Amino acid sequence: MSQGNSWAYDAPSGTYKNSALSSDLRIAAIAMAKFMQFASPEAGYGKKKGESITITRLADSPTGLSNGRISEGRRIPEDNITLTTIAITVSEWGRAIPYTSLAEDLGKFSPSNMIQKKLRDQMKLTMDIGAADAFKTAKVKAIPDGAASLVFDTDGTPSTVATVNLNVFHIERIRDYMFSTLRVPMLGDSYVCIASTKAIRGIKDDSTWEEWHKYVDPSVKFNGEVGRLEGIRFIETNHLQALSQSLGAAGILGEAVFFGEDAVAMAVAQDPELRAGIPGDFGRQKAVAWYGILEFGIVWDTANAGEAKIVHLTSQ
Repeated sequence: MSQGNSWAYDAPSGTYKNSALSSDLRIAAIAMAKFMQFASPEAGYGKKKGESITITRLADSPTGLSNGRISEGRRIPEDNITLTTIAITVSEWGRAIPYTSLAEDLGKFSPSNMIQKKLRDQMKLTMDIGAADAFKTAKVKAIPDGAASLVFDTDGTPSTVATVNLNVFHIERIRDYMFSTLRVPMLGDSYVCIASTKAIRGIKDDSTWEEWHKYVDPSVKFNGEVGRLEGIRFIETNHLQALSQSLGAAGILGEAVFFGEDAVAMAVAQDPELRAGIPGDFGRQKAVAWYGILEFGIVWDTANAGEAKIVHLTSQ
């Protein structure tokens, strides 16, 4: 029986007592979920649409744009376009917590209300992990192998061990690679980086960042923020199941993802929701669950210029 229902003898024989309970119920804090807001729901998909959605992608023109002039009497040159597709297959997601009618009848706090609160938290974090996992399938991996050195792998598998944490030098090179080499479109007016606390700490410990912010925005150090750097907006998360705090040699590197527009898609057949279970054993056994039918997927699973939208900071 739960602690809220537990009774004890006041004396070897006599009346029962129950120690007074606070009127407030304290609930453990959860980690920060940051990835879900950047997963774009796919329009036109939902119930009765099958188990997957196929996303059609238009590749960049294979011919260059060096000269668009034509001579009189000559036909206009023709270029071909290439269409490719990628499918996102949905899955069922859900968890449940059971409770009894006895706990409901005797306890001070409603089990149903407590359970619903925790299930919402669990659903939020689980969805965040799913979205984060999709971001981390990016083909382009960035590995800092020195304070002024950075390796890019483009086959989806990091082949170098990180020996230092993220710093301003690495951010500058990642930004230039995304903008110039990959031609990643910005999300609004900037790129976005979701980073673990350890990766963010690597930036804050860099004297270049600290010196620069003395004159640009001194309050960020006071507020514990990184702010915007090199056209990248930084978002910190402490969700350790989404981003690792200890990659590379001796766990020196904090994990992060850098991305622009149209990075990850979300196919939803059934929005995640709370559901009450059908009571069993004549109403004595009860349960509440969250349930949904959805999946996350990277839109461009290549490292090609004009297609790749994500750079994953990681290590072998």
